[in-house]
Amino acid sequence: MPKYQSISTEAIQNKRLPIDIESMRDRYVTENEIISFPSPSLETIDKNLFFLLKYSKQVPLDQQYFMRPDYLSFDEYSTVILDQFLMYVNGIYTVEEFIMDTVVIPTYDAIVTICQDKFDVDRDTDDLIKVKW
Repeated sequence: MPKYQSISTEAIQNKRLPIDIESMRDRYVTENEIISFPSPSLETIDKNLFFLLKYSKQVPLDQQYFMRPDYLSFDEYSTVILDQFLMYVNGIYTVEEFIMDTVVIPTYDAIVTICQDKFDVDRDTDDLIKVKW
């Protein structure tokens, strides 16, 4: 049976995730109350790629996930926000290429481990200014 949920339900679930940006707000807010949004940069992922692969499982890719890494991300991690991450770890750069025999799926704990203290915090962010949208 497929899992269905509303956007508000997913937002509440994402807020509880250790990789949610809002849970790290205090760490990245500047003196002028502007937040410098970090992300696990490609450098962080590349530097820890072998760690991620060590704590991964390789499974046959079910046809229901063909060209849908977001579905796989949701079923594996209960969030769709790790779809691009799954693609990168598997050496896939477009959704159309997400059709393969097997897929590498890092454990959620391994992803959280590389994200916890691996962000670039040496940037001088106190001189940031607000962006008017």
